[in-house]
Amino acid sequence: MRRQQWQRYARRTLTCAILAALAGTASAQDASSLGQQLTPLGGEKAANKDGSIPAWQDGGALNPGWEPGKPRAEFFKYKDDKPLFTIDASNADKYADKLGEGQLALLKTFKNYRLNVYPSRRHCSAPDFVQENTRKNVADGKIGADGWSVSEATVPGIPFPLPKTGIEVLWNSKLKYAGVGLTMPALYIMLSPRASGGDWIEAGSSQSYYYPWGKKGSAKLSELPPVEYHTYFDYLSPTALAGQALVVSTYLNKSGDVFYYFPGQRRVRRMPSYSYDAPQVGFENQYTLDEPRVFNGTPDRFDWKLVGKREMYIGYNSFGMYDPDADRRKVITPDGVDASATRYELHRVWVIEATVKEGVRHVAPKRRFFIDEDSWSLMGAEDYDAQGKLWKVRESFVIPVAETQACDNPAFVQYDLNSGRVLFDQSGMGAGKDMSWATEPNDPKYKDAFYTPDNLRAISER
Repeated sequence: MRRQQWQRYARRTLTCAILAALAGTASAQDASSLGQQLTPLGGEKAANKDGSIPAWQDGGALNPGWEPGKPRAEFFKYKDDKPLFTIDASNADKYADKLGEGQLALLKTFKNYRLNVYPSRRHCSAPDFVQENTRKNVADGKIGADGWSVSEATVPGIPFPLPKTGIEVLWNSKLKYAGVGLTMPALYIMLSPRASGGDWIEAGSSQSYYYPWGKKGSAKLSELPPVEYHTYFDYLSPTALAGQALVVSTYLNKSGDVFYYFPGQRRVRRMPSYSYDAPQVGFENQYTLDEPRVFNGTPDRFDWKLVGKREMYIGYNSFGMYDPDADRRKVITPDGVDASATRYELHRVWVIEATVKEGVRHVAPKRRFFIDEDSWSLMGAEDYDAQGKLWKVRESFVIPVAETQACDNPAFVQYDLNSGRVLFDQSGMGAGKDMSWATEPNDPKYKDAFYTPDNLRAISER
């Protein structure tokens, strides 16, 4: 049965790729299509054939009046929507053409995993200056001579709104507008117990991201430091991790820098091999450095293939995955995510595949990624092991963000089909404090100087 499902999935994916290629040839490949046939950021503006995916609507999905401290979900215009239907293990085959291979496997493996499918709401956009920069990038966006780095774009803006390659789609997801930074004053990385028993790993922490290219206005990426993002992370619990902290700089054209503070030694060490598929400290080899936010870090170890577009149920407008007052142990369970905290909608996604380059090693030599056409958010991933067997599945959850007037999707869940363990990260869900996006660099965490080994040592030893 599993083999037949995969064969059907492969045929559908190939058909999607062919149709997408034909559609791309027929459509206008210039800046004038943005805001006309396409959304301002490059999605198809029109509804799908049967209307189950509606036409994109300008104006956003949030009612006015939100301010920090207020529940984000209460300002969602469509908060009274009811599920259209639920997909579970009993009816998965009926909806298989709109599900990824990973989702089909999760439905058969994790008893709490199911998809409550709601009406699709297409609203993701960005401020006017981001839209204008995106139009410029039809001409300005360029991949470097190495074939994987991004060498030029007008920012902040989508660098390749009319993508022709897989690496261009990936960079669109990595450089989508999210302001100048994101701060999570409290979050828990959660890893469910082993199948044989034991305790949860719950690492309490705080984290901040800084995007130097995200400042309002218009700038050439080549005239800025070649930084994708800086991040600072410090552990507050458990005892084995408390006091450890790190700063990471991820670049546009080279591998990143990692500096780690070890409280027992009271020193900062550079960690040159703490990247790619290296396991993160403290998570029993269940969490690698390039898995956060569905894909993280430098893409140079893979060849990136653009497969095409398809329709897929993805986590959309899922405010429950960002609720700081939720009971996190009821939302994230060893049997999957509680479906009452999620919301799935039918959307068009770009499909790209990453295959490890010849002569390079990676624990997941093949990966498939799904990227929302409207927000350019990385919505899902399927990782395969060295034997070609599906191994890990990741899903993220996009929401409209009041601060940035754009959409973002930091929260994600990872399922390991071999170990049966569930991992959750990158959200303040259940941590008691809401996360916040910033559009002005008014905080020390939105300055380059914050992300240096000297500052890491200084703030860690206070």
